[in-house]
Parts: sequence; structure tokens; C-alpha cells
Amino acid sequence: MFSRLGSFTVRRRQRVLIASLLLLVLAGVLGGGVFGRLSGGGFDDPAADSSRAEKALNHTFHTGVPNYVLLVDARGATPVAKGDTTTPPPVDAANVSDAAATLEAKLKADPDVDEVVSYWSFNRVAPLRSTDGTAALIVTRLGGDETKQQETAKRLNDELLGNHGPITVGSGGRSPVFQAVSTQIEGDLTGAESIAVPITLVLLVLVFGGLVAAGLPLVVGAVSVLGTFFTLWLITQFTDVSIFSINLVTALGLGLAIDYSLFIVSRFREELRAGRSVEAAVVRTVETAGRTIAVSALTVAVSLSALLVFPLYFLRSFAYAGVGVTLVAMATSVITLPALLAVLGHRVDSLRLWKRGEPKPVGEGFWHTIATGVMKRPVIIGVAVVALLVFLGAPFFGVKFGLPDQRVLPADAPARITTQRLSSDFTSAEANATPIVALAADTPSDAAVDAYATALSSVPKVTRVDAATGRFIDGKKVIGADPSLAGYRATTGAVRFNVVADVVPISQAGERLVDDLRSVESTVGPTLVGGQSAQFVDTKSSIADRLPLAAGIIAVATFVLLFLMFGSVLVPLKAIVLNVLSLTATFGAMVWIFQEGHGAGLLGFTATGLTDTTTPILMFCIAFGLSMDYEVFLLSRIKEEHDRTGDNTASVALGLERTGRIVTAAAALLAVTFIAFATSGISFIKLFGLGLTLAVVMDATLIRATLVPAFMQLAGEANWWAPKWMRWIHDRIGFSESEPVDHDLTADAIVDGLAPVDVTLCEHAGV
Repeated sequence: MFSRLGSFTVRRRQRVLIASLLLLVLAGVLGGGVFGRLSGGGFDDPAADSSRAEKALNHTFHTGVPNYVLLVDARGATPVAKGDTTTPPPVDAANVSDAAATLEAKLKADPDVDEVVSYWSFNRVAPLRSTDGTAALIVTRLGGDETKQQETAKRLNDELLGNHGPITVGSGGRSPVFQAVSTQIEGDLTGAESIAVPITLVLLVLVFGGLVAAGLPLVVGAVSVLGTFFTLWLITQFTDVSIFSINLVTALGLGLAIDYSLFIVSRFREELRAGRSVEAAVVRTVETAGRTIAVSALTVAVSLSALLVFPLYFLRSFAYAGVGVTLVAMATSVITLPALLAVLGHRVDSLRLWKRGEPKPVGEGFWHTIATGVMKRPVIIGVAVVALLVFLGAPFFGVKFGLPDQRVLPADAPARITTQRLSSDFTSAEANATPIVALAADTPSDAAVDAYATALSSVPKVTRVDAATGRFIDGKKVIGADPSLAGYRATTGAVRFNVVADVVPISQAGERLVDDLRSVESTVGPTLVGGQSAQFVDTKSSIADRLPLAAGIIAVATFVLLFLMFGSVLVPLKAIVLNVLSLTATFGAMVWIFQEGHGAGLLGFTATGLTDTTTPILMFCIAFGLSMDYEVFLLSRIKEEHDRTGDNTASVALGLERTGRIVTAAAALLAVTFIAFATSGISFIKLFGLGLTLAVVMDATLIRATLVPAFMQLAGEANWWAPKWMRWIHDRIGFSESEPVDHDLTADAIVDGLAPVDVTLCEHAGV
């Protein structure tokens, strides 16, 4: 298959390049529009009780959890005369009330605002006023989906925030926070690229020694990123895609493009040095390095595709982006890049800055020395390295899960400052209230509503319950039916309750509150508990329920792919175990640095004491796939040498020697791409960048240099064993070909397909 692909690429090089250029233009024109179609949410399960409660509030009661809160501040609004020590006027001052009323009227007249309640229009209740009386709230709900809500929040911020006579207005709540996160990420993406691309170009020049060869991976990277933007644009026509996935497109697109291009270009140059014609060198490159790249890309895509089993479109979006960019990078590397090399020929070494010295003789060099040294003491070294990796991963046992909130933003972000004031300056968390909806077929009586509301108000940490029949505190009705509570009973007979509690929504206390509320015996029929805390509980549950399925997909698919490639049972199992070990440092850092805050000042983020529930899943799928990428390149070369010599020890040492320099260069370049994202102002994007950098570094050093040779030395010939029935399967559908291309074949014979071009699977990594 790859022989025919290589021959086709050489014969039709100009057509391939023209088609690639046309697709690139199309991707650039349409793909650029993806940014306006991406969403900033996706952290909840649509089928969970909390999501169903939100839908019921919206459709039945035409209300919902407040998502846009204006903090109206009267402090400093009235100029203070020189020497005057009087305090600013309180929120009840006439001029402040008038200015706030004007502001509220603008919100009520806005077609994108569904509901507005303020301190001044809601009987001036104390919970909506700050403890010092200098600020009060206008609590609103923006309509539409999450994307629409964030667009409305941005527009309202532009129109309403700032000074308005005697008041100063700021905004907080879910919509302003995630709108600020989206804006920050767009800027961070540009900043990361401005850091990664120049450094990457310098490193590529150092690796290749010439400007033309060094520029090819960047060309493939640009095609991969733009091509994936186009695929995401298509996907957004049918489903939601999270804006956060764009970071993966850029980082992974550039990183994989560099990896794959590095192997293709290096192998092509090796074939030219061996005396092949340009056409024969291209075909041979596609047969060998191209096949390994295809299998490696499939392993990365399989790992990321496991994210599709989760109901959160935040996670599914990374599957769309990751699978898309991996396949586009692979296709570009094995089709477009070989066609370009066929056109360039020996000019691939043009603009060479220096001439690299001759490679060291076989059996010498740094990586060969490392491998032989490890294999002399495989038990001692293997146990020591495993112990180190377990130690680095130990902090993860103290993980405490949460969901993103305003603290993911930089400390000086206005949306974060205002949202934090909603908690610190007000005695009651009105914006974080927990709604409960009862959708009974029969209209519940007032007595039933009273009984349920009374029980809810008796739950620990609950400070107040609002119901259609009144307000309840500490198991007692303190206010009877009130006109402001008329909307708590729908015309369909459904009723709702608003539970205000003294807890941080995303916390263990918030989880206990949800459990306590859901355990209250209902006298009004089946109930649905919504709000942030319930969303947090339901998200954790939905992820935990599907985690075994995702892990099973990754393990089984990876095993099958590696078995079909190597015909071994032990090699795939060993690869899976070592790849999991390579992630220990990443998972340990996730908790020790980002949850507990060690180095928070240096890295510029706020530790929350929690780890985002989705992050470990996301990091595992991405990092596992990348680790397997390098594993395939290394094992393919080891398998080649073992097939040639039958010597397990020599094949491991020589395989590591042949792939050492180029895999190290690829890992370094990929690490640069990821570490650039650690400069982001969003804390979980920092974690994304730093965590994946650690995973790549651990895999390229400790795993590849020590554990792979140690484990393969201990296993000996068992590395390549498989039962007869599995060997039968491999012989028929495995990724292998019979014989290498004859070096004496003419270029015309190869290109015209007149000579056999069957090759072994062994010579994959172009070094």
C-alpha cells in the first residue's frame, strides 16, 4: 500500500501539490471562521438531573440560575472635598437609587436579557446589599445558549461597565467569567505562537543544518493547523465545539507536524546519501518512515477518540480537534511532503549553514552506550527508575476534584475581581443559589409546598429557602406568600424552590449540600436539583461512569494496533504499561503544583486546592497518544534489527542508537511547542502546557533510555512471542511487507511500478 502511495506521489507530484494548495486556500478561507462558532462552556452532562433542572427552569418557569450579575458600587461616586472625611453615600441614597433604576431599565429593555432582579426593585432585601452598605446587586439571567450568553455579556460589559454618575458598575458571574476566559485564550494563543515558532525554527535549523529542510516542518505544521480549523468549522455546523480545543489544534498540529516531518525529511536525506535517485528515495521514504508515521498517528487518534464517550462536549471537542489535527498532519506528511521533496530533490539541502560530520560507526555513540549500560543491570536500574516515577506521581493520591471558576483567570481580571466580591462582600450567595424544580403531574397543595420548603430550610448550611408560599429559614416560615414569589408556581402546576446556602459551590461542602438536598423526602413529587454544586456532582459522576469504557477503548485499540505492527503479545503490553508510567510525573505535578500551589507565584496563577475534573482525563488521552508515538518509532527499529540479526540485546542497543538523535530532537521541539502554552494567563492552560511538556520529557528520557532497554533485556526472546492463532492473524492482516527494495533498481522502474517494491516494516524511523 505505501509502496503504491509513494509511487503515485512521485508520478503525480505536481497535481498533489496543486490539490494541496487549493485545499489549503479553502481551509484558510472557511477555517478562519471557526473562531466565531466556538463555545466557551461544555462542562456539564446534558442528561444529568442538574441539566434537566436548568431546562425545566428555562422552559417551564422562563427563568434559571443567574449568569450575569452587576455589582453597583457607590463608594467614591461622590467627590470628597479636601479635608472631608465623610464616608461615601450608601446604596440607599436617592442619587444612587435613581442611577441604579436607570441601569435596571436598560437591562429589562434588552431583548437578550430574560430576567432582572435588583436590590432596589426587590424590596431592598439585605442579602442583595453588601455588608457595609456601599454596594448592591442587579442579578440577571441572559438568554440563549452558552455562546449567545457570552456574546451578550461582552456587549453589555461594553455598554454598562464603568462610571455612571454616582455609581461604578462591574460584572461577575458565569457568563462574564467564561467570556473573559475565551478572550484571554485568544490572546494567549497568539502569544504562545509568537514564542514557539521562532524558537522551533532555530532548533530545526540546528537539527537539519539548513534553512530549506528546516522550513519544511513549519509548512506541514501550517497546513495541519489550517486544515484542522476547517474540519472544526464543518463540525460546528452540527454540534457544539469548545473554544478551549483550539489550543490543542495549535500545539499538537505544530508538534506532530514537526515530528512527522523530521522523520520523513531525515529518511529522505539518508536515502539520497545512500546513492538512490530522488524518485527512488521518495518512494523508499514513504514505504518506511511513512508507514510508521501512519501507525503512530492511528495510536494518537485512538487515544484521543476515547474522549468521545464522555457526555461533556468540552471533552468531546478535544477528540474532534485532536483526531482531526493528527490525521491531517499524517496525511500531509505522507502525501504532500513527499511530493514536495520529489520537486526539491537535492535542493532540500540548499541554504545549508554548515556540513554535519559523518555519523559514528555502528555500535558507538551516546545512545548505544546508554542502552548497553542499562542492559548490564536491568533489574537495579529498572526498579530504581520505576520507584522514582512512582514517587513523582505520589501527590496525585491527594487529588481533590472541582470545576473551573473565576480563579482560573489572572488575579487582575475585572470579571474575577467582581465575582470574588460577590462572595466576600455579601452575606448571602444569591448568585450561587441552588434551584430545585418539582414537575409533578398533579399540582401540589400549599401545605405540601410548605412541608418540603420547611425540610429544605432545615438542611445544614442552608440560610434561606424561597417558595411559592413564602420564605423559610431554619425550619420556619418567616414570610408568607409575597407578590415577588408568584413566579415560583407555573401554570402547569409545577413548582420551584430557591435554596440559598452558605457554601462555596465548587467544594466538598457544596457536594455535601447537594447530597443532603437530594436526600430530603419530597412532598411535592419528583424533584430535580440544579445549580453549580449539583452540576459539579453530576459531572464527576458522569465522568466516573464512563471512565472504564474510555480506558478500555485506549488499551484494546492500542494493543491491537501494536500487535498488527509487531506480531508480539508482550511488546504491546509493555508499551502500554511504560506509557502509563511516563505520565506519573505529569499527574503528580498536576496536584503538587497546580492544586497545592507550589510555585504558584513563579508561574503566576492562583491555586484553588482543587483539580479540574476533566483535566486528568484530557491529559491522559493526549499524553498517552504522544508517548505511544515515540514508542512506535523506537520499537520499529528494534524489530528491524532483531529480524536481521536474531540478537535481542544487540537489536535493542542498535535500535536506540539509530533513533536516539532524531527522537530526542523531535521530543525537544514538541516540548518547546507545549511549554509556550505555560505562558497563558488561564491556569488550566498553563497546566496543559507544563503537564504535556513533562510527559514528553519523561518519555524521551527515563522511559526510552532506561525502562525500554531494561524491560526488553529481561524479557529476551519472549518480546516477540505470540501464540499460533495470533501469529496466523498477524501473517494475514499485519502491517508488514515481504522484502526491501533492491538498491540497484532504476528510478524509472520504481516509479512506473514495474519492479516489486515490497519492503519490510522494519526501517521506519528515518535516521
